[in-house]
Amino acid sequence: MATTENQNRWREKHHTVKRQLNVMARSFIHDTLVKIARSQGLRGKGEAVTFATFVTMALEEHAAINPEAKRLLDLYRDAYARDRDMYAP
Repeated sequence: MATTENQNRWREKHHTVKRQLNVMARSFIHDTLVKIARSQGLRGKGEAVTFATFVTMALEEHAAINPEAKRLLDLYRDAYARDRDMYAP
């Protein structure tokens, strides 16, 4: 864990383009982020969150023009909604 001084220095340096995100999540979510980071050649859990967001945005964009992408997005959205309690912190 970074010291308060280091956190403040980071915030001052990046205040216009970045914000810190501290998220409570189940252990298996943290483990999955580590797995995603390793398998995709990323630099840790923070970048894995960014990558997951990027993939979601790309899937949403493709769903607007591709029926198969829309079907997959709907399927994933419904599955998450059904199992939301399993993923909730």
